[in-house]
Amino acid sequence: MLFTRVVTRVSRAGYNRCRQGFSFRRFWPDPVPRSQQALGCRVVSSWASSAVSSPEHEAGHQSSSSGVEEAVDPFSLVAEDLLAVSNCLRTMVVAEVPKLSSAAEYFFKIGVEGKRFRPTVLLLMARALNVRRQLTNDDTSSTELRSRQRRIAEITEMIHVASLLHDDVLDDAETRRGIGSVNCLMGNKFAVMAGDFVLARACLALASLGNDEVVTLMATAIKHLVTGETMQMTNTSDRRCSMEFYMEKTYYKTASLISNSCKAVAILGEQTPDISVLAYEYGKHLGLGFQLIDDVLDFTGTSASLGKGSLSDIRHGIITAPILFAMEEFPKLRTIVDQGFHNPANVDRALDYLGRSEGIERTRELAAKHANLASAAIDSLKESDDEDVRTSRRALVELTQRVITRTK
Repeated sequence: MLFTRVVTRVSRAGYNRCRQGFSFRRFWPDPVPRSQQALGCRVVSSWASSAVSSPEHEAGHQSSSSGVEEAVDPFSLVAEDLLAVSNCLRTMVVAEVPKLSSAAEYFFKIGVEGKRFRPTVLLLMARALNVRRQLTNDDTSSTELRSRQRRIAEITEMIHVASLLHDDVLDDAETRRGIGSVNCLMGNKFAVMAGDFVLARACLALASLGNDEVVTLMATAIKHLVTGETMQMTNTSDRRCSMEFYMEKTYYKTASLISNSCKAVAILGEQTPDISVLAYEYGKHLGLGFQLIDDVLDFTGTSASLGKGSLSDIRHGIITAPILFAMEEFPKLRTIVDQGFHNPANVDRALDYLGRSEGIERTRELAAKHANLASAAIDSLKESDDEDVRTSRRALVELTQRVITRTK
């Protein structure tokens, strides 16, 4: 449904101040050499800064130039491309062995394929950045570029689904997306092999692009998925109770895939290093905000709304932002965390402390700050008169708000 809202923009200088307001050290290499970084500003991020210094940021990107524009539905805007992605994915994961094929196809079937959040982000990013190509009259070249960028959306979704198949084995999950998990229905061995097979198909599709820089980016994202999952298995108390460690792990497990995929889309579009960094920054902050809200919903959502068990993380001993913030208010909670949650009484005690704290609210606030930084990255792109480009950028900004206001 269409409605109107005030769409505001920030200047490039405003975006730099937003980023500089986040003052903690980084945990991963810069996306491009420091000398080539966007806007001449080193990317320095804080994971859990209590405030952001930029007035534009605090005002929700308020600037001197604002206008009333129609809101857009990001998913409807790329519905045709999403359908093409879904159809292609279903053909790409067909295997010669019927049972393996059934397991690999499980989360690509119509009705259980999820919201296709990541492909939507990448399809919109492709449209939002393809300015120079739209100024040419080479329709064949433009179609080929869009096809290659769409392939990144397919590859990213396959990597994501492969990670879900493997995660469900590690977590002994019984449900996923509201239905029985593959490991529960077919056993751990087939779930692992299905994940491996889907990942192999993603790698074949990636190799077909013939772009070494893009291959490196996506391989890095896969490496980060494994690194993040390994970090999550740590039993060192000081690390499990560290917000910096938690945010580093969150980047590896969730944000790296989105951010590196966004950058890959920009590189395939032959964008400048500055623009590629802005695409990367959008994906990084969107991914961090997405996971922070996921961690909130693990406490506030229901199994029916989430499509998986609620309180899953804490029951598996995984400490997330709401509990970490609650520990700052109630240091005694640290003792319960150190004891572990094998005893259901400890889960109840931890939830009691969380309920009396501002842990949920502070996590939502941190997610909102990352959403604002993602929006600021889009607002910092060079202005365009092309309506498709402008609409796609508004849709990317709209996605940042949907991420932090979602309930499932």
